[in-house]
Amino acid sequence: MRGKGVELQHVAVKFGDFTAVHPTDLHIEAGEFFSILGPSGCGKTTLLRAISGFTEPSEGRILIGAEDTQGKGPSKRPTALIFQNLALFPMMSVWENVAFGLEARGMNWVDRKKRAYELLDLVELSDHAHKKPSALSGGQMQRVAIARALAVEPAVLLLDEPLSALDLKLRQHMRAELRSIQKKTGVTFIYITHDQGEALNMSDRIAVMNRGRIEQVGDTKTVYDAPSTPFVASFVGENNVLHGTVNFVNGTYAKIETPMGEMRGRKHHSNLREGDEAMFFVRPELVVMEDGENAFDATLMRQELEGPFFNLHFANNGQEFSVHMTNSNHNLPDVGAQHKISFDPESCLIMGAGELAQTGSEA
Repeated sequence: MRGKGVELQHVAVKFGDFTAVHPTDLHIEAGEFFSILGPSGCGKTTLLRAISGFTEPSEGRILIGAEDTQGKGPSKRPTALIFQNLALFPMMSVWENVAFGLEARGMNWVDRKKRAYELLDLVELSDHAHKKPSALSGGQMQRVAIARALAVEPAVLLLDEPLSALDLKLRQHMRAELRSIQKKTGVTFIYITHDQGEALNMSDRIAVMNRGRIEQVGDTKTVYDAPSTPFVASFVGENNVLHGTVNFVNGTYAKIETPMGEMRGRKHHSNLREGDEAMFFVRPELVVMEDGENAFDATLMRQELEGPFFNLHFANNGQEFSVHMTNSNHNLPDVGAQHKISFDPESCLIMGAGELAQTGSEA
């Protein structure tokens, strides 16, 4: 199997007066594991359905392998789509489920079964070929759905939050499985998710989507370390956010006056000017409990153990501030006591004020 690239040229999708996807340009490389990440209702599934042919764009063109897909339904495109609901046939065996699409293509019984077993080997389920789906675990059913989708030899496999119904341990295991299958086959994967951990763990590149618009496209490290908008900074990973006014700009750095005092950090936009309303971002894992630049006193309000690290929640002047400390550190600070915390300016990002991701939304 070989993947094909996907090109969106000014693609928009409207339903009456509602614009689900605003005009979008996007290039996905052949053989890439590409994720579209965003909260519920941002338009990511609509975009996936447009690529698959289940939804017709209101404007623009979608090219797959440089071929225009306009007017071609799902069965005429080199794509396969896996939904959250896997829709396996309960009365068919596992191998019959995998071979189902091949019968519609006129392949004889012997060849269908041979191909089904080849794919079940790929997803390490050949020992379960004669079982019914009801006898499988959730992760095994996911792999059957993937094998069935790959049976028709798609150039592009579209996955709409396929792991959302699984428990945490199984989701983590299936991330590795999906990435391995994608590497073995070379098929282009386009993966829809609201789970930032999935996107960061599996993807070659990520598009972060908000309100029908793509706000940033980049490799996982760039999206995490150098978010391009306040929404991306607050949606991808955790970030402490301070609001304030720019009072100094010099080269690649700026200073911002906040409720916790003056802070210095990297300037995101070259057009950031003194007097601008701005936001200051620093990730909890980059904050240290010691004196230094960008230091202030804060009171520890509570501690939360989250496996490998503690979440420490401080407060200063009504503003909450989070610090991550590894679980190997046994010198935890005292709740209710005041502590000095600080962060290196190189670890901080200052950008113009903008929309933040909603706390508590599906992220």
